[in-house]
Amino acid sequence: TFQLNDTHPTVAIAELMRVLMDDYYLTWEEAWEITTKTCAYTNHTIMAEALEKWPIELFSRLLPRIYQIVEEINRRFVLDIQQKYSNVPGVDVQEKIRKMAIIYDGQVKMANMAIVSGYSVNGVARLHTEILEKQELKDFYEMFPERFNNKTNGITQRRFLLHANPLLADWVTAHVGDDWITDLPQISRLKVYADDKKAQQEFMNIKYKNKVRLAKYILEHNGIEVDPRSIFDVQVKRLHEYKRQLLNILHVMHLYNELKEHPELDFYPRTFIFGAKAAPGYYFAKQIIKLIWFLSEDIKKHPKIREKLNVVYMEDYSVSMSEKLMPAAEISEQISLAGKEASGTGNMKFMINGALTVGTLDGANVEMQEACGKENIFIFGLTAEEVDNIWKHGYNATEYYSRNERLEKVIAALNRGFGGQSFSDIASYLVKGSPVADPYMCMADFGAYCDIHKLAEETYLDKAKWAKMSLNNIAAAGRFSADRSVREYAEKIWGLKRIK
Repeated sequence: TFQLNDTHPTVAIAELMRVLMDDYYLTWEEAWEITTKTCAYTNHTIMAEALEKWPIELFSRLLPRIYQIVEEINRRFVLDIQQKYSNVPGVDVQEKIRKMAIIYDGQVKMANMAIVSGYSVNGVARLHTEILEKQELKDFYEMFPERFNNKTNGITQRRFLLHANPLLADWVTAHVGDDWITDLPQISRLKVYADDKKAQQEFMNIKYKNKVRLAKYILEHNGIEVDPRSIFDVQVKRLHEYKRQLLNILHVMHLYNELKEHPELDFYPRTFIFGAKAAPGYYFAKQIIKLIWFLSEDIKKHPKIREKLNVVYMEDYSVSMSEKLMPAAEISEQISLAGKEASGTGNMKFMINGALTVGTLDGANVEMQEACGKENIFIFGLTAEEVDNIWKHGYNATEYYSRNERLEKVIAALNRGFGGQSFSDIASYLVKGSPVADPYMCMADFGAYCDIHKLAEETYLDKAKWAKMSLNNIAAAGRFSADRSVREYAEKIWGLKRIK
């Protein structure tokens, strides 16, 4: 099998057809028989950038022979659509062709080619696969239901616990043996220690040592002093509007406003750590990074506030850096707009290191909540179904803005800016954006997000409870191993037998 990892390698389908026909002289039917039993497609996101569409003019000029083959695949598939649906009452065949054709409206649609030309289409978390089947790829699912399946993502515990967090790894092994290293579900035996006071204290001591290590790293690389006794709240992932780093920083701005207005406020110290890279041409993502940095610089001007609230933007975020961040994190921010994140794997890496998730019911967060229990995760905000319903009736961001004084103050602060730099473009995007304001619903989820953070702060004050929740998360991480994920691909898609 050629497992097409998103649409980026989809041209391999037409190239395989070309090799079989032009180099090995097979007929179209023979080549198609082989190709459609050889190619399988993993959809990693519903975002447009991973559902590639190429202008016909560019595609045909650069790859003339490949384009001929794509044209023929499309021609035959359109005939299949017409044959299947022409006599079905209530079905608009032209509308089916518009949605499903590989070549339509001057574009070559690579996701459509991947689905039409392979034997398997899979999503990477249960919710993601359901959205593919019921919404994004509904027409294809109706035509080829047998091709669709789910393979929830996984992570390697050998890198993100054994290698990245040796203190915790040794402690886990001392309590449950080392089988978890190659069979992660064995880590569930740790659950019996969740209520053990000695185990709780030992875990919190390990977490503190990892926080001290990260604090030293931040001082050396960023020149920012952070208090390892503060709550380490971390959001590290690609910078994208749907992942809502903006929602996170809006909440931080709200806390900053509160502390400026009420310096005496009873407030447990918090350090908010961001790490992200943005695509080179992604202007708005760069603006969000700029906002985080300018806010961090502004907080430095208020030493008293900085004792309670700190913001750090980690430059040049990488996997190697994540190995320092994840063992030290106490809150893991997984706050994408529900229905937009396919799975996430950072959420799993934080989980196995004992960080507690503040998250929406999106991607693999849904399965993580099932695994660890609702009482061990901080879930907030709209569900994917609620988001869908709001869009159907029309989303009005200004309604949330006008009803929430905290939000009004945050928008005002964006317009004023920090250090002489206004962020009125971000404020305008949230309140007056075109064609729609606040397309990823930061305003709608802002109130619930502030409330869940308040609950997380109150929970953190009870150290035994926090440690218990953390240990329950580690014990529940077994199903999120890449070993399981790869085994499911091997057995259920590729038909491979495991070698002892």
